[in-house]
Amino acid sequence: MRRAVMFSLFAAITCVLFAGPDYPIQPVPFTAVSFDDAFWAVRQETNNDITIWSNLRKCEETDRFSNFEKAAGWKQGNFIGLVFNDSDAYKTLEAVAYALAVKPDPILERYADGVIERIAAAQQPDGYLDTAYILPPKDPKKRWTVLQHDHELYCAGHFFEAAAAYYQATGKHKILDVAEKLANHIDSVFGPDKKRGTSGHPEVELGLCKLYRVTGNEKYLKLAKYFLDQRGYREGRAEPDYGPYAQDHKPVVEQDEAVGHAVRAGYLYAGMADVAALTGDKDYIQAIDRIWDNVVSKKQYITGSVGARWADRCRAICMIMKI
Repeated sequence: MRRAVMFSLFAAITCVLFAGPDYPIQPVPFTAVSFDDAFWAVRQETNNDITIWSNLRKCEETDRFSNFEKAAGWKQGNFIGLVFNDSDAYKTLEAVAYALAVKPDPILERYADGVIERIAAAQQPDGYLDTAYILPPKDPKKRWTVLQHDHELYCAGHFFEAAAAYYQATGKHKILDVAEKLANHIDSVFGPDKKRGTSGHPEVELGLCKLYRVTGNEKYLKLAKYFLDQRGYREGRAEPDYGPYAQDHKPVVEQDEAVGHAVRAGYLYAGMADVAALTGDKDYIQAIDRIWDNVVSKKQYITGSVGARWADRCRAICMIMKI
């Protein structure tokens, strides 16, 4: 239990304090931590004043924000970018929320509110929200049909994280209302007696757990666990085996080794730790303990990092040496 809680706290330590149902051991509130030193304080100021604004400009320049405007009918045009582009807008909003929680900034908050207006306007009447499928060239009728590759659930997870953080930082309900409408739509589509499946790229699980912690709606926690429990099972699922690359080679409660895509693995294990801590499920606790031991004893660098791509490093070295 101790390791599962530690893993969950590690995943949550950068979050603002959440109300309602929560972990048996509480993370330190984000707003209770401040820096006044010559190292971190300066970098935090740089992040708030320069880095976040740079990210917002890039979202504008690369059409990540305009995709929402087009999906809302404010502009004409096709979807631009990669299928997971919406998630970059959500991650940037989450960063804004953390910055506002530490230091109020009316100009930054007004800008973020404008972005949220665009996102809310793009949401479909049934709650669906993913501009890659709302806009051409994809067929909207085929949404939720390419779960392995098209990142719809992945993007939703990042939106849930952003919504929870922004609500906690500002007290504003608009983004949280959009998130709940999307989560309710997903819950209406997926389940034991509905569409069977899970995302090729984990993330929605931990996002749903954060939404649960904010709202207290147990439906979101159950949905998070459902998506986790779908991994490793084939019967009735809409898509084939994703394999170890996506941690889909066996049920999560039977897994004991960190495998596959490191980012996907990190998201999955954080979601498992959330469910373990929030439900007390012994099978989840034991599984995350085994994976934790495997990561820290065999898969982690002395710097604390995991998942460096040896193939790219070798390719870069060969190019430099002209081999």
